[in-house]
Amino acid sequence: MKDIQNSIDKRKLSINKTGIKHLIYPMKIACKGDRYQTSVCEFDMFITLPHNFKGTHMSRFIEIVEKYRTKIINLDIIGEMAEDIMKKLEAKSAEIKIIFPFFIEKTSPISKKKSLLNYQCRFVCAIKGNTKENILEVRVPITTLCPCSKEISKNGAHNQRSHVMIRVNSSRKIWIEDIIKLVEKQAPCEIFTLLKRDDEKYVTEKAYKNPKFVEDIVRDIVFQIKKDKNIIWYGVGVLNEESIHNHDAFGYIEGGKTPKCIHWRYS
Repeated sequence: MKDIQNSIDKRKLSINKTGIKHLIYPMKIACKGDRYQTSVCEFDMFITLPHNFKGTHMSRFIEIVEKYRTKIINLDIIGEMAEDIMKKLEAKSAEIKIIFPFFIEKTSPISKKKSLLNYQCRFVCAIKGNTKENILEVRVPITTLCPCSKEISKNGAHNQRSHVMIRVNSSRKIWIEDIIKLVEKQAPCEIFTLLKRDDEKYVTEKAYKNPKFVEDIVRDIVFQIKKDKNIIWYGVGVLNEESIHNHDAFGYIEGGKTPKCIHWRYS
């Protein structure tokens, strides 16, 4: 059959990214301690297309996902997938993004009730020439309490649900669970799915005893990240969904060697 995608295009316009987006597939995600959990993943997969080719073969992206469907996925495996894309599609660069919910069983502080909490995560790998970059992104929900509100109020203080986004490019294997633990240690209080009344009292009072501005949280987290000499680059964003304002509070810090292949920021 005639291969239309491989036919010559005469417009002389290269395409920065072409491929597939929003492919939903079940995959096995690596967990700490030689374990894994099955999650529903959303794939974005791209290559660059030279000006002389009319199109790429979209089906080949799916074939690669299917090839790795039974493997336990981590950043290293995503890197292998990106290399396979380049080889199979004869491309000079490739990029894969996988978004998925990651679940951790948590125990409530007083009643000791167990429940699952989900964290939105993303693996990203990009290859361009001889440069290869892997980035792990983890989004962690936490509870915060305003120091100013506590200081000026006689009865209580306002709190908010907050969202911490961490992206890291590391020279060693880094675990999702370790990123979550790092964030929750710096939070006024962590989030639980199942709380009884005694638990609610505990988490409310814990946050009240440990108030932090959005600036405090992002600085505290980065201060801990900088202790890991294996971190090549990091980006940390904190968003407070304000409870007494009709806007959100936000803070962001990044540092290290800026990625060359992966171009996106948190704003």
